[in-house]
This record gives sequence, C-alpha cells and structure tokens, in this order.
Amino acid sequence: MNAIELLKSQHRAVERLFAQIEKAKTADAKQKLFVEIADSLAVHATIEEHQFYPTVRAKRTEDILLEALEEHVGIKRVLADLLATDAKNPTFDAKIKVLTEQVEHHVKEEESNLFPKVKKILGAEELQALGQNMEAEQIEIEEKGQPRRAIPGETAEAAPLT
Repeated sequence: MNAIELLKSQHRAVERLFAQIEKAKTADAKQKLFVEIADSLAVHATIEEHQFYPTVRAKRTEDILLEALEEHVGIKRVLADLLATDAKNPTFDAKIKVLTEQVEHHVKEEESNLFPKVKKILGAEELQALGQNMEAEQIEIEEKGQPRRAIPGETAEAAPLT
C-alpha cells in the first residue's frame, strides 16, 4: 500500500472509532474505544513524524508540515489528558468531542492540502516504498504494545521536522 493510501486508511479507521464512541452508552464501552483511538493515533502520529513528514519535507512542503506537527502536539495533549481521565468523569465526553474536532481538522488539512502536493512531487514507486517503510514501523510499534503510553512524554512541544 502506498504511503497516502495507508494514512487515509488509518484516517477512516479512526473516524469509525470516533463514531462508535459517540454512540457508546456505558463508561466501560467508551473507555475501551478510547484505548483503541489512543493507540491508533499514537501509531499514526509516530509513523507520520518518523517516515512521511521527513520524506515530504525534502520536497519543500515545510509550511504545511510545521502546521501538521503543531496539530499533532495539540492532539497529543488532549490524548494525554484523556489518558488520565476516567470515562465516568463528567468531562470525558467533552474531551472526546474536542479530540474528535482536532483530529477531523487535521485529517481535512492533510487530505485536501498536503496529500495532493505529495502526489505531484513523489512518484508511485517512492510512495510505495515509503508506504512499506511506514507499515514496517507500524508493525514494530504495535508489537511493543500500548503505543498510547508514549503520548504523555510527547506533549511539551511539537516533534522536530527532521
């Protein structure tokens, strides 16, 4: 799967999880779905920051990438807050709503601004190779387990654009 297809598939998966958590009736169901959301977003942000953004930066999209990295740190801050909040807490649903809105905005920016530029500057083979590297890192992260655990340590500032 090429890099853009991989990221879009992750976007759709998280959208489905947000739809499920919005409909969830019990705190236990919400907590379980939140753990899935947190792990999914942790993996997604990591492979973007480690693989996708550095490759794309070399192709002169720095303004979009810097904004995306700032969005990541904002999302991570809400995730860290949610990781410390029980689903029974009255603020949990409000925090989930804020997280949903931030992720929706980030996805829209990437899919409408960044991805079209990337398609113009990276060839099919480059996108395919990048996608393979991203999938390999995703597997590595998931095998370690509980990727959400790294989030609280990543909230001080945006990841560097290297």
